[in-house]
Amino acid sequence: MRSAPFRSAGHRLLPALLMSATVSVGALLAAGPALAVPVCTFLMPIGSNGTSPIVSKSVGAPKITPYAMVLGRTNWNTDFAVNQPYNSYKFFFTANSSDPNAKYPVQAYMKFSDGSNLQVVDETMNPPIGTGRMFGPFAAVPGKQASQMNFKVGTSADPEALGFSYRISVQGCID
Repeated sequence: MRSAPFRSAGHRLLPALLMSATVSVGALLAAGPALAVPVCTFLMPIGSNGTSPIVSKSVGAPKITPYAMVLGRTNWNTDFAVNQPYNSYKFFFTANSSDPNAKYPVQAYMKFSDGSNLQVVDETMNPPIGTGRMFGPFAAVPGKQASQMNFKVGTSADPEALGFSYRISVQGCID
């Protein structure tokens, strides 16, 4: 007989819980787009075999030609193809090696179909091994069509940076 009051209280409690849950879900649905999470897709590196959007590299020495160092090719730049319009872009960087005395310049650019570009990252880093970093999200530039995203890691300014290895990738996001 003592269970009857409990059962009765439970019957009153259940409708109150359901009402509270309905109000909470209703509030979330009413918020709608403000809670929308962007859908992001990895961009493929240009010149890759198309199997992985993640590029692993090591900082190489500048190539010196008879005409000057600037005409030589380095492995500092990696371009990622933009195959559709996105609202924003994220750049990902992870250190595979490290030297406590070296500084690693990291730059990122948005490249546009009209030949112009916009630098969105310009930092000197000394990350511990395995340390990752996301740069962005960087909003698409109104009136410009992005064609590539570019990562540049390495420079001749710090010879101790040679051989530093890292992984990079880029995502395009639609809100």
